[in-house]
Amino acid sequence: MRVEPPQLVPGCVLLKNVTGKSNKPIIPQHTVLTEEHINLLEKFLVETVDVSAKLADGEAFKPKFVHKEEVKQKEEPSKEQNAELFEDHYRNAVSNYKKLFIKWQNNVAIDMPEVRNILIPLFERMDDISMAVYTLHHYADKKDYIFHHSIAVGILSAYLAKKMGFEKGEWLQVGLAGSLSDCGMARLDNTIVTKTGSLNFSDYQEIKKHPTYSYRFIEKIPTITKEVKLAVLQHHERMDSSGYPIGLSKENIHVYSRIIAVCDIYHAMTCERLYKEKQSPFNVIEKLQHDQFSKLDHQVVQIFIKSLANFSIGTKVILSTNQSGEIVFVEDRYPTRPMVRMDESNEIVALKNESTLFISEIIGN
Repeated sequence: MRVEPPQLVPGCVLLKNVTGKSNKPIIPQHTVLTEEHINLLEKFLVETVDVSAKLADGEAFKPKFVHKEEVKQKEEPSKEQNAELFEDHYRNAVSNYKKLFIKWQNNVAIDMPEVRNILIPLFERMDDISMAVYTLHHYADKKDYIFHHSIAVGILSAYLAKKMGFEKGEWLQVGLAGSLSDCGMARLDNTIVTKTGSLNFSDYQEIKKHPTYSYRFIEKIPTITKEVKLAVLQHHERMDSSGYPIGLSKENIHVYSRIIAVCDIYHAMTCERLYKEKQSPFNVIEKLQHDQFSKLDHQVVQIFIKSLANFSIGTKVILSTNQSGEIVFVEDRYPTRPMVRMDESNEIVALKNESTLFISEIIGN
């Protein structure tokens, strides 16, 4: 049946792709709609969609009754247009951050107004960030990885802090801390920062100094809060005291630091670096799950995983067999092993029942 977005309810199943002005799918067919999907359709000014007469749970779908005068026209520009611009905005931020980093390598002090001008407008694009959390690593390249990493960790940290319920003023601070956490890498020998081979023990010992260097860079800047400074210093500390530079544990590690730690690991492991191959986001999430009761904060990891899973319905993926498909359902207990509809056969495979099969790559919505 064809209905207007305000008439939809969570659990509706799309029968046709919903496309924007560029004919790119906004939400693919067979997607089980959530509140986020419905809000997205309204923001994209989609007039009508085709959905099944039955909800995903088998119940009959009863469209909401909506008074015409209650449906407000959105005056803001199309979110699809904004989404297309987000990657450009991100890349400009990386380019500008790189220029700042080169200045820091030449012992120029950090200019916080300039840093804020680069980062805050990007962090505030939460709708776009929500759609890009699975694909940020696609933007990065090996050569400029360190600059991409700093911007992406800031974005992810602000996003996760918001999902954890922090007010805007705080989640922006967490984002700033995430992007500044590696600024001390500018104090390291550039041959280590740009090394293409495996890091040896000596290299690694030098790199472990970067949180302290980062802290020293910002320690005396009065416009940076104490919490941000602590987060920068502690972002490699671990709950079991196995981290660095101090070896703090549990309650001694600031919550901002715990947030950044998860985002730092996730982005680093999903990116191709000069000395390491990238991994699938879902494989990385499984590793985060493994460490959530030892090295990482359990609550932070759980909210991060839940936030990612909320945006995975309809996502196009490549499996370890090189077959393509689309995520159609995610169980809360198995966020890394969803049900996937295979493109070739239309068969639905439950990855939780296939121990040797896994998602190797996410190719977008």
